[in-house]
Amino acid sequence: MIRLSTPLDPSALRSLKAGDEVLLSGKVLTARDQAHKRIVAALKKGARLPVDIKGCVIYYCGPTKTRRGSAIGSCGPTTAGRMDKMTVPLLKAGLKGMIGKGRRSPEVRQAIRKYRAVYFLATGGAGALLSKKVRSARLVCYADLGPEAVVELTVKDFPLVVGIDAEGRDVFAHQERKR
Repeated sequence: MIRLSTPLDPSALRSLKAGDEVLLSGKVLTARDQAHKRIVAALKKGARLPVDIKGCVIYYCGPTKTRRGSAIGSCGPTTAGRMDKMTVPLLKAGLKGMIGKGRRSPEVRQAIRKYRAVYFLATGGAGALLSKKVRSARLVCYADLGPEAVVELTVKDFPLVVGIDAEGRDVFAHQERKR
């Protein structure tokens, strides 16, 4: 088990291999489809972003309403492929990590390699369990998007698997060759 903290250290990212198990601690931003659309639109306009994504990790997640006594409600991963068409501009702007579930497109895999980033996999269907790893949650921007707003999570030992490493190696590649 590899322990990582945010902001992600570039040398630590380079040492990761697809399939490595990771416990992530530190700050992570949540963002889903609508937040991605707004961030990419701002990047295209050359506008200042409402949140700094350089060196950041974005978790494709729309947390549910916070339960009493908890930092957050259920916070399971969203299918990452839905963000693929908006991912390359974010990587180009300095994003270093993404957390989601499922495969990524060849274009995203190439961009991860080009920009030396990492795609982490979180276990789908385990949102209630994953929420126990969240110490705090703070709204950052796009409050009007409700559960799709950008929220800064502070996580401790958040369990992940490296899905695509900084060299572009993909845990799903073996399955693709079998088909």
